[in-house]
This record gives sequence, structure tokens and C-alpha cells, in this order.
Amino acid sequence: MALLETESIPLGTPCPDFDLPGVDDRNHRRDDFADADVLVVMFICNHCPYVVAIEDRLVALARHFAGRSVQFVAICSNDPEDYPADNFENMTKRAIQKGYPFPYLQDLSQQVARNFRAVCTPDLFVYGPDRGLAYHGRLDDNWQLPSQVTRQDLKDAIDTLLAGNNPSPEQVPSMGCSIKWRERRVP
Repeated sequence: MALLETESIPLGTPCPDFDLPGVDDRNHRRDDFADADVLVVMFICNHCPYVVAIEDRLVALARHFAGRSVQFVAICSNDPEDYPADNFENMTKRAIQKGYPFPYLQDLSQQVARNFRAVCTPDLFVYGPDRGLAYHGRLDDNWQLPSQVTRQDLKDAIDTLLAGNNPSPEQVPSMGCSIKWRERRVP
């Protein structure tokens, strides 16, 4: 398991487009969520211990913002051949088991992850009403022990955007397992 931190991406960078199949048997595009003032794009997977440790908090946060102008979207870009825990069938099971209140999409080509410059799971991106990058960092200050969280960085960034302001440019990177890139396979 390679531990990585998210890349530094300039704030204001436009949100890449995507058109990906979801576990709800529908395709989802960035512009499907144009009515939301805040778009949270999360690169996650089923097997990464860093994602598993914060997964319930991500679900709770999405529920916290339900009914407000915030849309969460989760994307799994891991190679499902080498990591079958992250295949579409298991993604569907996971979304049902955890009651995901957001679309869970598969990036089989991995091009969407490359377009976002995502490198690890979790890799969390928050875009404002103009769909410029406003936050790219960690969920909170204790990925291992929810009871010891003192700062909710992602929640604070969303609240700040909903109040019509920009989050602080001082952002702590998220960390997690590397995205499991497909190796070039010779036919």
C-alpha cells in the first residue's frame, strides 16, 4: 500500500467534465448537478483502509447537507481486474450496504481521475457555484479516530461556500492509498 498525499492543484481550476455509469444504473455528468451551488467530488474505493476509516463520516456529511444546495458525487477509478473488491458489482453492494446518499460512479478508463489529477483515495475536491476549485484537502484532522476530531475541514469549506465566501487557501492535503492504475497490458 503506497501512502500518498493529494497533489497541489491551483484554487480556481475548473471542474473537469465527466460522464460515468453509476451503481444506480444511470450515467451521471458534471452538468447534471448544475443547480447545486457546491459540488463535492470524492475519489474513493471499497478496499482502501483510509476510505473505510472515514466512509461513515462522508455519508453523514452528505446527509447533513441534504436539502441544501450541495451535491456529493463519489468516483471509483481503481483497476477492477487487479482489485476485484472495487469492481462494479462490489461498488453496488457497498453503496447499498452503507446507504450512500450520493451517486457512486465507476471510472473504468481512469481518464476522469487523470483529468482531475486525483492520485489517492480519498481525494476530495470541492467546487463552488462557478465550478472553480475552492477546496482540495482532508475530511478532518483525525482520519483514524472520529471521537478525536477537532477540525472538520471539508464541512467548514462547504459551509463557507454556502455563506458566499471562499474557503481559506491554507488547506491540509488528504492522504490515502494510491489509485490503482491499470498497467498497460499487451494484447
